[in-house]
Amino acid sequence: MLNRYARGFFTRLFTPLARMLLGWGVTPDAVTIIGTLGVAGGALVFYPLGQLFWGTVFITLFVFSDVIDGIMARIKGHGGPWGSFLDSTLDRIADGALFAGVAVWFFTGGQNTAIAVAALACLVLGMIVSYARAKAESLGFTANVGVAERAERLVSVLVVTGLTGLGLPQGFLLAVLVILALASLVTVFQRIRAVRRQSLDAPRAPSDTSGASRDASGE
Repeated sequence: MLNRYARGFFTRLFTPLARMLLGWGVTPDAVTIIGTLGVAGGALVFYPLGQLFWGTVFITLFVFSDVIDGIMARIKGHGGPWGSFLDSTLDRIADGALFAGVAVWFFTGGQNTAIAVAALACLVLGMIVSYARAKAESLGFTANVGVAERAERLVSVLVVTGLTGLGLPQGFLLAVLVILALASLVTVFQRIRAVRRQSLDAPRAPSDTSGASRDASGE
């Protein structure tokens, strides 16, 4: 939802910056990599030190690289499989670092095991949400459904984590993380159901009688 309604606004907002970076010779790939390093670095340095507010401020400065690199690629006309692969892969690194940073702090100095466990649940389930879509698309299906897409998860945890650093009771952060984990779990099942329906509607290949079409790894 957030992706659909906010994408147009942020595209208009950041297009001048994207054009300026291209004029300086900066590539979309460089923006993607720098943005990921900024988010991961902020999450793994500030959060474990208990600097939840300043960590969020630092991370936010780099979060929008995910929009800017896409604008730059479209302006150059260089968007394609490589850019999509790099962007998606580095997004997983950034998301993992974000929830891991929260978990580390609350397992240690934050002394709130419930929040730490909820953060780890969000990390794991968020990865499964992304994997389910990627795997579906690699098999020729679509799985872009669900109530907990990346933008919603990212904005929610950043806002509430930052406010927690300013004194918001920790119960709010715990509630948000639990809701995100449950929403991610629901999204996983929604994507599984969507692919299952598509697989039943798709014509079965004559040779597909022994399950040989599945990965050798069984994923």
